[in-house]
Amino acid sequence: MTRPDTLRLAQDERADLADFLAGLAPEHWDSPTLCDRWSVRDVVAHVISYDDLGPAAFVGRFARGRFRPDRVNQVGVDSYASLAPHELLTELKTRLRPAGLTARFGGRIGLVDGLIHHQDIRRALGAPREVPAERLSAALSFARVAPPIRAWSRARGLRLVATDIGWTSGSGPVVEGPAEPLLMAMAGRADAVDELSGPGQSLLATRLL
Repeated sequence: MTRPDTLRLAQDERADLADFLAGLAPEHWDSPTLCDRWSVRDVVAHVISYDDLGPAAFVGRFARGRFRPDRVNQVGVDSYASLAPHELLTELKTRLRPAGLTARFGGRIGLVDGLIHHQDIRRALGAPREVPAERLSAALSFARVAPPIRAWSRARGLRLVATDIGWTSGSGPVVEGPAEPLLMAMAGRADAVDELSGPGQSLLATRLL
């Protein structure tokens, strides 16, 4: 079986996000998303905020964030606070191919981060889409084990089944449904859990409270 080019998938995901953002009204950039306390503009800033960091700058950002992931991420978002929406969009368009930290693991960090945050924006704005199955399959597999996502703790002892793309992982009571809400639930987005079913669904739901 040919392994997917996950760096290309991540680039395609960012390109789709840029296309979507280009059609937003200016006021939508200040709308809330599924990311707690982050607006659309904040989420876009976060998606690109690690691309240009060298080793020294990376360590410096963690130090300014007191080595707490939420604070470290906020430091990156704040560094883009002065940019207008069209300037943020330009920055994203010049960084479609992940670099730096987001290019690690063959681009899987950039793919998972970009896909989840794209959906954070779309779900909050009521703008669903059909995510390509190849991206979802690669993102689910990496998100299941990536420490920052913390899916391993939410899904422990459960068998996850994406019914629309033939992806499965784990063992135990089944949680099943379309791949997109399954990924979002794994990432801690409680609003996606109601789109899933199976004997393990209620346990997963309690872990997102």
